[in-house]
Amino acid sequence: MTSSGGDAARRAELARKAARFLEMHAGPGILVLPNAWDAASARIFEETGFPALATTSAGVAYALGYPDGERISRDEMLAAVRRIAAAVAIPVTADMEGGYGPAVADAEATARGVLEAGAIGLNFEDARGGRLLETAQHAGRVRAMRRVADEAGVPLVINARTDVFLLQVGAPESRLAEAIARANAYREAGADCLFIPGVRDAETIAALAGAIHGPINILATPGTPAAAELARLGVARVSTGSGPMRAAMSATRRLASELKRDGTYASFGEGVLTHAEANRLMER
Repeated sequence: MTSSGGDAARRAELARKAARFLEMHAGPGILVLPNAWDAASARIFEETGFPALATTSAGVAYALGYPDGERISRDEMLAAVRRIAAAVAIPVTADMEGGYGPAVADAEATARGVLEAGAIGLNFEDARGGRLLETAQHAGRVRAMRRVADEAGVPLVINARTDVFLLQVGAPESRLAEAIARANAYREAGADCLFIPGVRDAETIAALAGAIHGPINILATPGTPAAAELARLGVARVSTGSGPMRAAMSATRRLASELKRDGTYASFGEGVLTHAEANRLMER
């Protein structure tokens, strides 16, 4: 980011959005955060009344022809984030997987790219290739992202994710303590929120919320407690991940099956936006 007047104004606007987004983690109530994969899905979430949204790295990857898991490049992911952020007025936080490289320099490049794309936060995983990084290594990468944000003058909202439960690392009885230790290390390194996907039972969620020294984010999946119950358990934020995008893929598969099997079109009209409604949605 340069020091020109236009860039200064843009940084100031990003800073305002970031501050507003961070405040949403403090209540009242829980922050319910849907994950968009393109401009159209982002507009739908904004129109529905959500105060902010996230992107889904898996959903973006699928839409662009890649499997999940950092098979897409940083530049392609950031291009999608840029389109989504430009399509809505609400704050957008970007799912940037594991930062597209294990080094501190990779984390720094990812944080800079997120800000340049117009997003005001990011998800940042502590696993690469199905294996957890050392806690200190990932904490150092979180610290580097915080330095980038401080230098830019934008309080980038870092949602540091630990995949202890998602990857089922270690013995089941050791996972809670490991996830808490990692989350607290990332919080100390400068993370604003701590994301622990892969947990659904209320007892574990409550234990995480009670022992982690900052707001926590839980992933919404079938079987996850409803948002109101998560709030009661002490959760600050719940996000949907690739669930909405996979639901859209599933609806398309059902439509395709009907068309191929029967040569009929009933699925085209079952609660579907009209052409005029879709056009209006995309107008600014």
